[in-house]
Formats: sequence, C-alpha cells, structure tokens
Amino acid sequence: MAPKRLLQLGVPAGIVLIVVMLVVPLPAMVLDLLIALNITSALLVLLVAMFVNRPLDFNAFPAVVLVLTLFRLALNVSATRLVLLDGFAGKVIDTFGHFVVGGSLIVGLIVFAILLVIQFVVITKGAERVAEVGARFTLDAMPGKQMAIDADLNSGLIDEDEARKRRHEVHAEADFYGSMDGASKFVKGDAIAAIIITMVNLVGGFAVGMAQKGLSFGDAITTYSLLSVGDGLVSQIPALLLSTATGLIVTRNSGDGDMGSDILKQLTSNKMPLQIAGFGALAICLIPGLPKLPFITAGGIMLLASSRVQQAPAEDPAAVAVEQALSAPPDTPELLAAEIQVDPLGLELSPDIIDLVDAASGGDLLDRVKALRRKIAGELGIIVPPVRTRDNIDLPVSTYAIKLFGIEVARGEAPRGTVLAIGDNLTAIPGQPTREPVFGLEASWIPAELRVQAELNGATVVDRASVITTHLAEVVGQHAARLLGREDVKMLTELVRRSHPVVVEELTPAQLSLGEVQRVLQGLLMEGVAVRDLVRIFEALSLKAQVTKDPDALVEAARSSLGPAIVAPHLVEGAVHVISFEPMLEQRMLEAVRPGDQGPVVALDPLTGQGVIGELADLRTAAEERGLRPVVVCAPQLRAAVRRMVAPVLTSTPVLSYSELAGAGSVRSVGTVSGDRLAVTA
Repeated sequence: MAPKRLLQLGVPAGIVLIVVMLVVPLPAMVLDLLIALNITSALLVLLVAMFVNRPLDFNAFPAVVLVLTLFRLALNVSATRLVLLDGFAGKVIDTFGHFVVGGSLIVGLIVFAILLVIQFVVITKGAERVAEVGARFTLDAMPGKQMAIDADLNSGLIDEDEARKRRHEVHAEADFYGSMDGASKFVKGDAIAAIIITMVNLVGGFAVGMAQKGLSFGDAITTYSLLSVGDGLVSQIPALLLSTATGLIVTRNSGDGDMGSDILKQLTSNKMPLQIAGFGALAICLIPGLPKLPFITAGGIMLLASSRVQQAPAEDPAAVAVEQALSAPPDTPELLAAEIQVDPLGLELSPDIIDLVDAASGGDLLDRVKALRRKIAGELGIIVPPVRTRDNIDLPVSTYAIKLFGIEVARGEAPRGTVLAIGDNLTAIPGQPTREPVFGLEASWIPAELRVQAELNGATVVDRASVITTHLAEVVGQHAARLLGREDVKMLTELVRRSHPVVVEELTPAQLSLGEVQRVLQGLLMEGVAVRDLVRIFEALSLKAQVTKDPDALVEAARSSLGPAIVAPHLVEGAVHVISFEPMLEQRMLEAVRPGDQGPVVALDPLTGQGVIGELADLRTAAEERGLRPVVVCAPQLRAAVRRMVAPVLTSTPVLSYSELAGAGSVRSVGTVSGDRLAVTA
C-alpha cells in the first residue's frame, strides 16, 4: 500500500481501535505498551508545540488534543477493569503505585491532588481564558485585516496571489483560534474526569477487595487503592504535558524561530537585567540564617551569562539611512505604475461604521454590493468593476464616500445603531434630521429600536446598508458611460461572438473599431438606455456604418433598433405621455441645427430658446402634478440636438424620437411647445 494511503487510513483506524479499547479487555502487557505510547505521544506534542514558529504551523493541534484525550480515557477504563478484576494492571501502574509514592496511599493522593491543581487551576484555566480571548480578538480583527490586504493590493504592494494567500491565512487563523477555544474545553473536562475516575476507583477498590475478595483493610489498600492512585498518576502525567502544550500554543506569538530560541535570545539580548539579577542573588546572601551556596551559585550563573552577552553597538543614524536606502526596492516602472493606478469605483467608510462590512457582527454590506453588481449587469448590460471598500480615518464620523476613478463624487451618512426613516410625520420620534441621499426626501436617522414605532407612523424605514447600496446604485447609473471601458467593450463583444459570430465579424473591425463601438454604447448609457441587447445594436450599427460613421447618427440607429426597450420604462397603464413641438417650431429648430464640438446643437436665438425651455419645464411640472411621467418627442434628425439643449435644465426628462415610439401601445399628448405661448392639452 502506498505511504500516502497508509497516512490516510492510520488516524481513522487508530480512533476505531481507541473506541474498541473502551469495551474490550486488554492484557496487562499490552496496557503497559499503550501507556508508554501515551506518555511518549504527549511529550512529542509538547516538544512540537515548543519548536513551531507560528501557532498556525501546528493547526492540527485541536484535533490531536481530542484524539489523545480520548486515548487516555480509554486507557483509564482498561486499567480500571484490570485493577478491579485481577488486582494487577501491568508493571507501569504497579511501579507508580508502590515505588513512586513509596507505597503510601496518603502520599499518592496528595501528589495526585497537587498534579490536578497544577493542571486544572493553573495551566488549563489560564489556557482556556487565553484561547477564548484570542478567538474573540481574532474574529474582531478580521475586517480590519481584510481591508488592509485590499489596501496593499490596490496600492500595488502585493499581487493577487499574495493577497489570496494572506486572506487564506486570516481565515485559517480565525478557524484555528476558534478550534483552540473548543479544544481547551476538552482539556478542562479531562482534568475533571480524572478526579471522578480516581475517586470511583478508590471506592470500587475498597468494595471489591473487602466485600468480594474478603481482604482486610490494609490488604485492600495495598492491592487496590494504591493501584488506583498509580493509575491516576500515570494518566495525569500525559494530561499535564498536553495541558502545558495547549498553554504554549495559545500563548505563542509569531516569531522568527522556535520558542526556545526566541526565549533565550530575548532574555539574553541585554546584559543589564542579568547583572542586576546576579547582584540581587548575591545580596540575599547577607540575610542571616540563609544558606549561602545556592544563592552564590545562582548569582554567579547570572553574572557569567551577562559577561557573555554582546552589547549591540549604537547605530549611526546616517548609516541606518544609507542602509535603508540601499535595501529599498528600486523604483521600477512596474512598481510606479502599480502605485499610480486608481480604482474605477471605490467605497470608503469612516472607522466607526466598519461594522457594516464585519460579517461577525451581522454586517452584510459587501454581500449587498456583490448583489448590486449582478443587478446592474442585468438592468444596464454592463459589467460594473469591483467596488474597492476600505476605511478612511480622514472621513468625519459616521460618513461614507463614493469615489469614481479616485475622485469623490458622492458622500452620505450612516450612523451606527440607527435606521433611516423616510416620511413627513417624524417629529414625534427622536432622531437626527437629514435627507435621503438619492431622491432628496425628508428623513431622519432614528435609533434602531424605534423602527416599529416609525413604521406605525407611516414612515418607510431603511437600514444603513440599503441606504449605501441604493446611493451607490444611483451613482453607478449616473456614471455608467464613464465606467464602460475599452476592455469591457472587448469582453462584451467576445460574448456576442460566441452566439452570433457573423454579427460581430461584419461590424468590427471591418466597419467600426472597438473605440467607435464604445462611443456608441457610452452615448446610449448617458441617456439611461440599457445595452443588454447587443445583437440588435450591432446589427443596426453594421447597416448604418455603411453610410456614415458620425457618432450621433450611429447612436440614433442603435436607439431605433431598441425602440420598444427604450419606451417600456416610460409606459403608464400601457400608454406613453409625450410633450411635442409645434410643427412650425420644429421646422425652425431643424433649420437651426449647427455642428458643435460635442455634436450638433440647436442654435436658436436666446429669447426663443428660453421660451422653449420654459414651456417644457411648465408642461412637465403640470403633467407630474397629475401623476404622469412625460417624455419629450421630436424628429429623429433633431433628437440628439434637443437632448443637448434641454439636458442642463431638465436633466431627468427623456428625449425620444418619433421612430422610437413604435414600441408604445398608446401615445397620449400632454402638451405642445410653441416657443412663444403655453399650449396645454387637457
């Protein structure tokens, strides 16, 4: 059988044999062998715990503790069975019962009690507390460590592989200390079990010796009770070794070497403490009545050790600076390029609201951001870049900031322990007045425990993570065109190529470059048009590109192919409500179209232009008061220019062409713009 296969089967087979030992009697010779193996294994675990550089280097320790504890308890059961049945449990237990404690039951019980106090009260209790605190602190520090890894990755100090490795170590450390917290409970339970087993064995020994065997009191003590104490001592030695190993593991900090090397190096790194300790031991000799030789010997050893310590020379600051300069990595172009890269999309949190990303405290902001990326991909048809989330100590308390290519574009608040109540009747509820960051509605940050009361008052209550993700979604929607990069266009094109290769081959690079396709898609996204149906868009572009490569013309061709999808968001009860231009005014506007740096514009005289914008604003306001969501319609040749004219004032009002209305089931006019009067259709 292969060695690897033997290793896989060895531990499971050993555990099965341990369980068998609990019910099957063992010969005394086999019990001696297993007791020796138990003591040696515990010693091995103790030495391994001392020689590891980091606790994670011995991450199997919790499982080892459980297996060895079960093994030791199985030996207790087997030894008890032999003692009570035969009055003999092997040479090892007999020697501990008669020779080690001098054949005295009182001495044996006292030694056993002292070992239990050392193990249970001192070592096990301390190790349990350290393991519990270590597990708690490790879990609390996980979000900060994760964000530090992301910061190093974003700054170019580490690559993806190193970041993945560090994240794995963070999770492994949390799992290890959590397991150690449980393993310390095994050690504590083992110490309690040892007391109970020994007491039961003493009582059982008296009962068997005097009641069943007819022995005298002294013979029963010699035959059974001393063996029971010997069994307890034999089991406590490996238990004490394992408890010590547990304490060493949980109190071990990461170092450059093993524990022995680190301790000796740190104790002998400075001669002054050794000299003071040596002279202090010699000074104790002046106390009358104390033996002089032990203290003179101890003080001499300390002084001798101090004379062997080499005092580190004082470092020259100039030399240190030169050494650091020489050892610093060179400013390679790759390193500099990594440092100047900016994240397309970033979310920064003030330190007091880091709990939003801490899964241990119920924070699910990162999961919601991932879900938001999937939602936007399904709605707009673009792949939103990963949102780099990190803390920023420069932000005010309870503040978050959304950055686009390293520049802050939005900011909001999310006070800890609160929820956002949106509504008008909030004066009776204590809270911090504010405005909802997306729609600007009146709101208030209220304590989370008052959520039900706010809902009863008719308010809409939203948790902090939902506020941030909604704000982030709004920012992404507004800047979707900027987030669509050339690489993203290439990836989307390749996805279309897999299902419709002819469409892509006909369009690019034969007719349009990737840059020109990107510009068309950005033009659609600027007006909130989803680019999910890339097949229709590419087909329309391939036809229009045979005639012209004007960006506005290409965008209009793509919009015409997406007519039903463009109109669908504006339908109310199956109808789209429109604001149109009077034919004479539309003709004047067509004649006034002039080329501009960003595309064609409508060059009307100032008075006419202001009149058109004013009438549009009045008509939209009147329609919205009636619960309608109107759109502006015009001729396809005029649509792009009209959009540029009304965008600065009527940002959220869509501008559609007549050809795009083909997808609407019903078209209803809510007003007509004349340029010099307001004509409202009831």
